[in-house]
Amino acid sequence: MKAILIPEFGGPEVMQMGEWDTPEPGPNEIRVQIKATALNRADTMQRRGVYPPPPGESPILGLEMAGVVEKIGKGVTKWQVGDRVCGLLGGGGYAEMCVTHEDMALALPDKLSFEEGAAIPEVFLTAFQALHWLAKIKPGEQILVHAGASGVGTAAIQLIRLHQANCFVTASAGKHATCLELGASHAIDYKQENFAEAVKKLTDGKGVNVIIDFIAAPYFQMNLDSLDVEGRLIMLSLIGGVKPDAVNLAPILRKRLQIIGTTLRARSLKYKMDLTQDLQTHCLPHFASGKLKPIIDSIVPWTEVGQAHQRMESNLNTGKIVLRIS
Repeated sequence: MKAILIPEFGGPEVMQMGEWDTPEPGPNEIRVQIKATALNRADTMQRRGVYPPPPGESPILGLEMAGVVEKIGKGVTKWQVGDRVCGLLGGGGYAEMCVTHEDMALALPDKLSFEEGAAIPEVFLTAFQALHWLAKIKPGEQILVHAGASGVGTAAIQLIRLHQANCFVTASAGKHATCLELGASHAIDYKQENFAEAVKKLTDGKGVNVIIDFIAAPYFQMNLDSLDVEGRLIMLSLIGGVKPDAVNLAPILRKRLQIIGTTLRARSLKYKMDLTQDLQTHCLPHFASGKLKPIIDSIVPWTEVGQAHQRMESNLNTGKIVLRIS
């Protein structure tokens, strides 16, 4: 099969179209003919050599896919050849074929295209895990989402709105309109405003109940200052660095804060299957009804993957960049 390969680590230019062995489905696995995949920050980090795939996962980039079941392994009961599916992958999305456990696949609603399906798994599973499994948000709570116009950010805004909680976001000014249209009640321009001061004004000095953060070190102190009593800080990435400057830890005890770090790719297969099935139950019907929708920045042929990576690394995208596999 054709796949996008990385002969050496480096910039977007190192990615090349090449040949790779077509994977065979094992017990309880399905083989999917991939129609579309989507970019994630992890792809750019793996390409540079700073985020290797977990042991046993495909070295090919790509953490999600949408396509058609092409072959089923022994013991598969949920899927038949020809079914439309999407799902999270540990790797292997930048290819014509992939294999995945049958419980890792989601039924792609008929009204959604393959490109839309490819924009769902990683961001909605990540946001769902952060908001419901870890932060355990409640209706009426106030949640701050950093990078509100990112893929996970746009998914989080919608899930917060669906759960009848209130959402603030940080984003550059040009991306505010999208965040507000999706359900954020207020957008903070992180380039021009101190978000901690903005949060205090928006909450009458109390702070928010939950923060979803990707930036880490530069935001750590302001995050602590922005949380209300018994607030929860969910850290999903370390984009801004791992070593904050001098930090006042007193708010952690004084406000009884919880700080929770998480990843998804390195989780056990059982964890990811359980999360996928929970999302299937609680969220997938809302994609069919239109209450939830994948936010797509652009759709490009996979032969232009280098330009797609450049766009993501330049922070130009609002929502997901999707690769159409042909």
